[in-house]
Amino acid sequence: MYKKIITFSIAVLMMVACTTVPITGRRQFNLVSDAEMQQQSYAAYNEFISESKISNDAQATAMVKRVGVRIKDAVERYMAQNNLSDELAGFEWEFNLVQDDQINAFAMAGGKTVVYSGILPVAQNETGLAVVMGHEVAHAIAKHGNERMSQQLAQQFGSQTLSTLAGTNPSTAQSLVYAIYGVGSQGLLLKYSRQQESEADKLGLVFMAMAGYDPQAAVPFWQRMEQQAGGAGTPEFLSTHPSPETRQRDLQNYMSEALKYYNGN
Repeated sequence: MYKKIITFSIAVLMMVACTTVPITGRRQFNLVSDAEMQQQSYAAYNEFISESKISNDAQATAMVKRVGVRIKDAVERYMAQNNLSDELAGFEWEFNLVQDDQINAFAMAGGKTVVYSGILPVAQNETGLAVVMGHEVAHAIAKHGNERMSQQLAQQFGSQTLSTLAGTNPSTAQSLVYAIYGVGSQGLLLKYSRQQESEADKLGLVFMAMAGYDPQAAVPFWQRMEQQAGGAGTPEFLSTHPSPETRQRDLQNYMSEALKYYNGN
């Protein structure tokens, strides 16, 4: 009986606590406000940066920041054109290159973005890096972190809000944020669903195209990532991503739409 009540309560919450993902229009379950998620993300990000080795490769760092700013400008332009600028309230964009051999990258709520140096050889060049950063920023714009946090709160803590959890058990709240974004080595990663990954692919193509990067570079980039995965273990970056065949098909199916946003600058 108790389980039935919980199931019913979650179902009701899912009906009333919904937001819409830009571009795709998908309705998503969201119990966490942007302000709450940003506050926790900024705290986790600051701790991560303070404990990480920031790359001293000036050229690579400049490339990461340059791509990040171009993606940011594209996102802001897209949101303004679609009367969605309010969705970016509280964003404090930042782009850092961390010296780490992991093939990984992440973007947190509010635009805090980290690229690991280990992914640069796979990216190969600035356009390949734009595929990575466009994809990760798309997760933040689609509020996938909020969505996963909402699911965890509903499943583990009932109706408790993120701010309440952070007040009563800050270490648990921070651990959840770390796990959601795969920050550091915090144990089990609360992986993005395949639906969310496919959504980030789609949004990422649009953002990189608007930033002046050829979205057609996405297909060979993901092919290189899969080749890398054939080596010593699957990179965390590919943990729950769609199968290579599915991803390539979906990217090709959406490519004509993404190219409409590309001016070749």
